[in-house]
Amino acid sequence: MPTTTQSNRTMTKADLVERIYENVGFSKKEAAEIVESVFEEMKQALESGDKIKISGFGNFVVRRKAARKGRNPQTNETIIISARKVLTFKPSQVLKAALNENGAG
Repeated sequence: MPTTTQSNRTMTKADLVERIYENVGFSKKEAAEIVESVFEEMKQALESGDKIKISGFGNFVVRRKAARKGRNPQTNETIIISARKVLTFKPSQVLKAALNENGAG
């Protein structure tokens, strides 16, 4: 069985604040305000239907999914899955290259 070097660690908003505090030199309060502000701006842009493109990172896009037929696997009953919006992320070629620079596996 191949071994994996992937970490199971999750980066949180608090981790972002800490890294901005350490690397940029803002106070923790200022770093927290910046992170909150960036996320709020992104949220508002996506809610209004705008696409977010971050050069060297990727694109965030809200897509509409039409209503469709589905099946309840427990009862086999046919159900209608309502129309909804989903958030998609497509990484840039730069990010893809960075993720794969150490080779697959």
